[in-house]
Amino acid sequence: MSNGLFGLGLPELVVIGGVTALLFGPSKLPELGKSLGKTVKSFQSAANEFNEELKKEVKEGEENEEETPKKKEEEEK
Repeated sequence: MSNGLFGLGLPELVVIGGVTALLFGPSKLPELGKSLGKTVKSFQSAANEFNEELKKEVKEGEENEEETPKKKEEEEK
């Protein structure tokens, strides 16, 4: 059995959606969806930024490791 969002299946998501509709009413649902979408987009953007920064640091670290043996060889000469 495959799980959907956060390990929740379709029946669970339907129940959560129904409870949300009862709590907030149909007039507030579009507003809630919009704010949830903005939050998810912001989170994804931060995660992508972190990922890019991590890749950059790893690449710089690898370049520094490559330069270190060259410097040692030059010092030995």
